[in-house]
Amino acid sequence: MSLSRPARALGALALATALLTSCSSDDSSPERPDRAPQAPRAGAAFDYQLGGAYPPPDGVRAVSRDRAAKPVPGRYNICYVNAFQAQPGGRTAAWWRENHPGLLLRDSDGEPVIDEDWKEPLLDISTAAKRKALLTVVGPWIDGCARAGFDAVEPDNLDSYARSDGRLKAADGRAFARLLVRRAHDRGLAIAQKNTTEFLDAKLGFDFAVAEECGQYGECGDYAAVYGRKVFDVEYEKKGFEAACRRWGDKLSIVLRDRDVSPAGEDAYVYRRC
Repeated sequence: MSLSRPARALGALALATALLTSCSSDDSSPERPDRAPQAPRAGAAFDYQLGGAYPPPDGVRAVSRDRAAKPVPGRYNICYVNAFQAQPGGRTAAWWRENHPGLLLRDSDGEPVIDEDWKEPLLDISTAAKRKALLTVVGPWIDGCARAGFDAVEPDNLDSYARSDGRLKAADGRAFARLLVRRAHDRGLAIAQKNTTEFLDAKLGFDFAVAEECGQYGECGDYAAVYGRKVFDVEYEKKGFEAACRRWGDKLSIVLRDRDVSPAGEDAYVYRRC
């Protein structure tokens, strides 16, 4: 299983602003009642723009952007939401401590449990009550994706339980995922399974997959077995990209991006398709 994820470079200020301006509500009234969820077109050319928005390359038909960004007119737009962990950054962490201290997963000393690779506090999905409370925060983010005109949502860190030092179980992740699937579908949004091959047989209701480095880790076939050609694969290493293209380039949507998913025009920017 790949645990690699790109750094989100939109900046703590934009993310904190999104947190501060989002309302907390578990209102289940539909945001887009005139539209049923639509999965992406199989094999659609894809771009992964979490590090900052820019005009998509020619031929791209599907784009994933952070929920603080705007969708691209005329494309299939996927809205990134960090649903199982808190974004890094002092102001964002402070928002959680001040507004929802009981929803941060704590260790035996009462300190937040941190994903050390990305310095992100884990959210506490360990009980039904806490999952319901978290939905009053994350749910409105999904609603905002619908209002903004996105077509789908990509909730990240489905595998946070694997970084919880045993304080969370896979069943907790599956239970919260089901709540997110229901919320997205109620809002007229499709929803992607992000990584976490362990959940491929769980029938959680996801409509397609966003996989990171399935070529690098030999997992593309696992996703294809469940989602067919509705798999977007993001590779960060040339070796993994070439392996994915050789085996799956005519079946899946595969891109090579720099690990920071830099915007076009920056020196670090890398983008290739099979």
